[in-house]
Amino acid sequence: MPHPLVLSLEEAFQEVRDKDWTLGERLNFIADTVRTKGPGFMAEVERFVARLEAARAGASAPQVGERMPGFTMPDQDGRLVSLDALLADGPVVLAFYRGHWCPYCRLNIVGLAEIQDQVAPCRIVGISAEVQRFTRETRAESGARFPLLTDVAAGYALSLNLAIIVDDRMSSMIGGAGWDVPLYQGGSDWVLPIPAVFVLDPEGTIVARHVDPDYRRRMELEDLLGSLDRFRDAAAPVGRAQQVEERARLA
Repeated sequence: MPHPLVLSLEEAFQEVRDKDWTLGERLNFIADTVRTKGPGFMAEVERFVARLEAARAGASAPQVGERMPGFTMPDQDGRLVSLDALLADGPVVLAFYRGHWCPYCRLNIVGLAEIQDQVAPCRIVGISAEVQRFTRETRAESGARFPLLTDVAAGYALSLNLAIIVDDRMSSMIGGAGWDVPLYQGGSDWVLPIPAVFVLDPEGTIVARHVDPDYRRRMELEDLLGSLDRFRDAAAPVGRAQQVEERARLA
């Protein structure tokens, strides 16, 4: 039988996922559920996050103005996807998340799916260390049409200084709730990415980023859309010209 806290979090997720709230408000609802239904779990989370913040975890990940290192990873269907190929189609949003088991991440992917049509011509790409079985599950649940890639053994996140080793106390709490993170990732290590968003221009240069060792906080959707305005505005006149041309052709 699922852990009582997991059951409460699932109810909270279903209650809040489609509310007309900001992403932050929805995430806070989940945090409040943990605080109410699992005070011991929340106390351990606070200790764990405080340790990461003290260590400035993620601070040395790629910065605005730097070029994002390349990668090739399998998507949810096992097809290899490279950063170069993604950039060939225009700007890219890379969203690192912990996994399908994390209610904060589930809401994050749901939120990204909500704006997937608004970000064009930019492309969203999700990245976790989870194997395809679970990336497909996340994609289907969220309604995302963008790819979810598997960062095998969190190797890419580690190379970016964007992954952390979960200590024994926190891993025992997570595992005790029934979340088998190593199994989800097809390995044996307790390594998780720090949730993050990187907005890349067509040359692969980072123009905006959000990295926070407190996984309960994510980049707001409005802030993400704002960081993409110049790309969306630049594409808009082309789109209108194409519409005029199409109407003329059909007349």
